[in-house]
Amino acid sequence: MSGNRPYGVLAEFAAAKALMDAVIGARREAAFKAVEAYSPFPVEGLDELLERGRAGPAPWMLLGGLVAGLGTFALEYYSAVIDYPLDVGGRPAASWIMFVPPAAEMCLLGAAVCGVAAMLIGSGLPRLHHPLFGIAAFERASSDRFFLLLRADDVADMIRARRFLETLSPVSVSEVLQ
Repeated sequence: MSGNRPYGVLAEFAAAKALMDAVIGARREAAFKAVEAYSPFPVEGLDELLERGRAGPAPWMLLGGLVAGLGTFALEYYSAVIDYPLDVGGRPAASWIMFVPPAAEMCLLGAAVCGVAAMLIGSGLPRLHHPLFGIAAFERASSDRFFLLLRADDVADMIRARRFLETLSPVSVSEVLQ
């Protein structure tokens, strides 16, 4: 779905050093919050400059594991003790030892499923189209060029971002529309 809504301003750089300087300037001097960088290879120190503040899937995995494990244990307890108690050889109905292995397995399964779901949601997948794919120069992001995208919600932000990026002497500056 393409329209005329602003998405951001994309600047193309020929060297990794120019990209790093642009990210530093965008983060500190111009105070742009939504900054994305694209490079054909990992650039040392770029992650720290982009300051990703997400915790990742770990808290969701913990929550999913606890819910699945405790839910399974509660289901086993309810079915064996409350709903349908059986007296087998005089053993107690609430023998927690037999409830632990299935609860542990479900704990692992719940953590794995929640981890995959959190990873997909956190990375924005599945995303079949990205507005940057409409920029012809962006094809070089996987071969020999470095790109900096400053996200903009309205026209005023796009003008401010374009003016800032043009001060950095990029190879080119393009407006990205959704």
